[in-house]
Amino acid sequence: MNVRDATVDDAAACAAIYAPYVTGTAISFETVPPTAAEMAARIATAQRGHAWLVLTDGSGVRGYAYGGRFAARAAYRWSCEVSVYLETGLRRTGGGRALYTELLPRLAARGYRTAFAGMTLPNEASAGLHRALGFEPAGTFRRVGWKAGRWRDVAWMQRALVEPGPVTEPVDAAPADPH
Repeated sequence: MNVRDATVDDAAACAAIYAPYVTGTAISFETVPPTAAEMAARIATAQRGHAWLVLTDGSGVRGYAYGGRFAARAAYRWSCEVSVYLETGLRRTGGGRALYTELLPRLAARGYRTAFAGMTLPNEASAGLHRALGFEPAGTFRRVGWKAGRWRDVAWMQRALVEPGPVTEPVDAAPADPH
């Protein structure tokens, strides 16, 4: 398996990987899978201000991970939200770890300080991956989304992207943000 920067040419493969999460699970709160064109726009946006990576092997793209805006208010601009998706048969094979091992340092190098990951509960595979990579519980939003016939909770986890140091103001501008 190889991890590389995504391009808009990877959009159809990423859309195909993501679609079963939208249509067959409560993991994604989207209700209609994005088209390849919509996915291409998401990749382009992420690449401008954060990062989007794909996991490949000899047969093509098998998974992806990306960082994006955490929240709209200016004070949040040093934080980002991360997500990872793998072909369903690749869960618990090290693909998510490989993607995040490349993604998190890239986000830190762009100036982000904290990464947040949200997961619909229950999702032990995602929670286990995030715990293994140093994410800690940040809180749970109860009954926040309606999907697959019932109300769903979303747990949030967070991880520092840089070593904590003395309390200082951030260096002038925030990380690049396409919004």
